Amino acid sequence: MNIDQLREDSARKQKKGIHFIIGSVIIWVAVFLIHSTAMDIDSKNLFTFCATAPLMPIAYFISKILKIDFTQKDNPLTSLGLLFSANQMLYLLIAMWVMNQQPEKLVMVLAMIFGAHLLPYSWLYKSITYRVLSVVITIGCLIVGILFEPKIVALVMVITEIIFVIALVIELRVFAGNEEEVEA
Repeated sequence: MNIDQLREDSARKQKKGIHFIIGSVIIWVAVFLIHSTAMDIDSKNLFTFCATAPLMPIAYFISKILKIDFTQKDNPLTSLGLLFSANQMLYLLIAMWVMNQQPEKLVMVLAMIFGAHLLPYSWLYKSITYRVLSVVITIGCLIVGILFEPKIVALVMVITEIIFVIALVIELRVFAGNEEEVEA
């Protein structure tokens, strides 16, 4: 297989990573609920970090429901996709610094990190949805985070992630339709 065939194979078998985006809706709902409480900001931020931890198991569970090949060991680009996610872990050091220096801006920074880390997936999955929403999320959350409290940033992320899922479903249907045309 050439690189384009590997990318198409990854997009098809991984369903363009929709299981992770659905999982992130759940995570952002949790963050919204945490920041809707009367807890102090330090406690909210600690629970926010804890709420982000189960994304992988949630995505795995969703992949089983949607019959997505979670590991896709037969495609070498799967390890590239893991690398795209691993870089987000390094950016969490920035979030930890923000948590200490500007605690009320942590949710904004986490949302921006999340949005920015999606951009390489636009290449991997040949996805305009990832390309557009990675920029929209990053810049949009910067603006919303400067103007509003963390709870509003989390709410914007919930809404944006739902839109993301819907856009991916549409993109997957078009992708599947194009594959059928090629086979015919």
